[in-house]
This record gives sequence, structure tokens and C-alpha cells, in this order.
Amino acid sequence: MNEKNKKTTEEITLSPDFLEKVNLKIKNLTNLKEEIKKILEKDVTEVFDMIIAGSILLDSSDIHIEPSQEDAKIRMRIDGILQDVIEIDKKLYEKICSRVKLISKLKITLEDKPQDGRFSINYPHPQSPRSIEVRASTLPSEHGEAIVMRLLDPKKLISFPELGFNEEIMIKVKREIEKPNGMIVLTGPTGSGKTTTLYAFLDYINNPEIKIITIENPIEYHLEGISQTEVNPSKGYDFANGLRAIVRQDPDAILVGEIRDLETASISLQAALTGHTVFSTLHTNDAAGAVSRLRALGEKAVNISPAINLIIAQRLLRKLCSRCKKSIKIKDIEGLWDKLKSNLEKEELRDYSEETTISKPRGCKRCNFTGYKGRLGVFEVLVVDEEIKDLIFQEPPTSKIRQKAIEKGMKTIKQDAFTKLLEGKTTLEEIERII
Repeated sequence: MNEKNKKTTEEITLSPDFLEKVNLKIKNLTNLKEEIKKILEKDVTEVFDMIIAGSILLDSSDIHIEPSQEDAKIRMRIDGILQDVIEIDKKLYEKICSRVKLISKLKITLEDKPQDGRFSINYPHPQSPRSIEVRASTLPSEHGEAIVMRLLDPKKLISFPELGFNEEIMIKVKREIEKPNGMIVLTGPTGSGKTTTLYAFLDYINNPEIKIITIENPIEYHLEGISQTEVNPSKGYDFANGLRAIVRQDPDAILVGEIRDLETASISLQAALTGHTVFSTLHTNDAAGAVSRLRALGEKAVNISPAINLIIAQRLLRKLCSRCKKSIKIKDIEGLWDKLKSNLEKEELRDYSEETTISKPRGCKRCNFTGYKGRLGVFEVLVVDEEIKDLIFQEPPTSKIRQKAIEKGMKTIKQDAFTKLLEGKTTLEEIERII
């Protein structure tokens, strides 16, 4: 973490002795619940540290503390799914609430308005020492303040080859992100892994010969060798005027955290047309929808068409636990073979039949008895070649852009998901839940 953040952000330190003890005892949610129960009557700091350490060990992305009339529930989001951890009494909840607000530099006495803050965790793990930033949010509710702590663990950053593109798509994506100018757009709902993918792209192109600047809200992870800046609307520093300033810094590549207004869209597209590689995100359901979204913001097709090189839509599916997954034939999952035939090309199903064996979840201690461990990306990659650019210039509906991309070989998110199901990486239930 840079010096500026060290000075302005409160930091808590988990001692090596404490971590060693926790590492030995906590292997799943059940273990964590048992360990928290043992110390409920002890100092609030010890309980809080156990919650934090447990969430890091279990790869939780966020911690939720939700008060009710009599008590408060602690839940953790693991692999995108909220799971109950423990219920605590109101007195302990109030102490934890005060602790969170104190270290996040929030107003302790302000209880009727939402607040946002941050703190960091010094995590001196012997194999992976690191600083983990936490975004804390409070929200007034009927029985007290609901608290969410989002853990931004740099351990979760992955490299470009680990994203999950197949070899053919990876070659196409590499070609586009290595170009000296043009826009790369990531689309998908909140929590679909867009930022992780963009950071993997930046890490891939990062070298001493080029200058990369980001403007984000917030900075989620700190990347070595890259200049990162965070918007601050209360001081008049938003995406649009921040982006104007960045362009004057002569960067080779720019990451714009999100395009949400016409001004930011226009500056980003102009930067892409004037010798910069611009990476950004939009909230749309599929790749082709990014064009319609930019037009809905007020941008003209004549500017969109020549600027965009690549649009990627993505989702995250839970990955089957490799330790406990079991085999099952396609014919034993009702309706699966018909779904495969309606979503995949005959060529893709050439080596498969209803007798083919795939995998299904079982559940073990390692995966908290869910049958899933970790997540994988599924993608829809739309390369904006000259033919697609010409089509965008004509301002067609999204469906026409999508159809043309499919005719030119684009695989949809659903097709990518079913391919990964056949590879034994995920399940039909996950595909139907997410896609």
C-alpha cells in the first residue's frame, strides 16, 4: 500500500501467534463458529479479530452483521453465496459496531445516516504476508445499524492466463489488449469479476516502457508500477474531470473504473481514438448491449464505432470442489442433454453423448459442505472488427449486433458455461442460478 494510504487509513494487526493458532483450528465455517463461541465472553477485540481472521482464511469477500430485535446475525459471503456464521447478543453487537466505526474513522454517535469508511489489516502470514484493505459501510435499520465489511485481499488478484479463457479466445484477447489504442469494455452485473479481469489485463501489459494510469471508485487493489487515482466527488474530483487530467499526463493506457455518464463516455472514446488504450466497465447483460448502453448515455455511433476494439461480458460461476466432486452420467440429470443440444453446436458435442460422465457436487469439510470451492469466469468475447464497426455505425438494435457477432464465431456466455460443465468444472444448477 502506498505511503499516502498508510497515513490516512487505520490499520489493525493480527499477531503471528494468533494467526498460527487460528490457522490450525479453522478449516471451515463450522470450525469458525466453534472458535467464536469459545471467546464470546472475552474482550470484543479478540472476537473481532477472530471474525476477521476467519473470513480471510475462508476466502470470504465480505462480512455482514445484521441486527434484529433480540440479537444480531453474522454472515459471510463465500464464493458469491452468503452463509450464516453465528448469532451474537445485542450487547456484543453494539461493541463490535463501535469497534468497526472507530477503526473505520466513522462517527460513532451518528446512527441515523449511512456512513462509509475504510481500514486495513496487517496480515503477517508466514507464506503470504500482506496488507488487506477493508471497506466498511453502515446502514440504519429498524433494530440498529447493519454493517458490511468488504475485504479486498490482494491474494485474490489473478494473472491473465488464470482468468479462464480457452486458448483460441485468449489469443484474440491478447491481440486486442496489446494494441496501442482503442477501447476494451468489460460488462456484467456487480460482483461478476469485471475489476479482477481488468487488473489482470493491466498486469499483463504493464512494463517499464509504458505509462498506465487508473481512475477508480474506489481503488480496489494497489498495483506495482501503475499510477492509481481515486475519485472524490465531494471535492469535485469525478470520473470526467479526473479523466481530463489523466489524458494531460501522457499515459499509454488508462483504466476508467466505470462509465456511467455521457461526459465520461465521450472523453474515454476520444482518448481511445487519439493514441491511448482505454479499459473500462459498463453495466449491461451481454457484450452487444455495451453499444446500446453508450448510445443511451447520449454518445453517437460515429464516435463509438471506430473507438471500441473489444467487448467482454462475463459472469462468475462456483467451481466444483476438486476433493469431493463425484461422477454422474449426462442422462441421469433430467433435461441436461436437451439443454446441451440447444445451446452448443453439433461440432462441440461431437465427442459427447448421454452416456458421457460429468461431475456433480458432494460436499466435504474443505468446501464447507457446499460441494463448491472457488469460482471461475465464463465469458462472451465480441471482437469489434471492421464488419462489426460498420454495423455499429448504422445504429442497429442490440439483437442485430449480437446476431452478427455469433455468425462470426462469438460464443455466448451460456455456451461457455455449458462447455465448462462438460469439462467437469461446474454444474447445471450454477448455470441456471447465474445465467
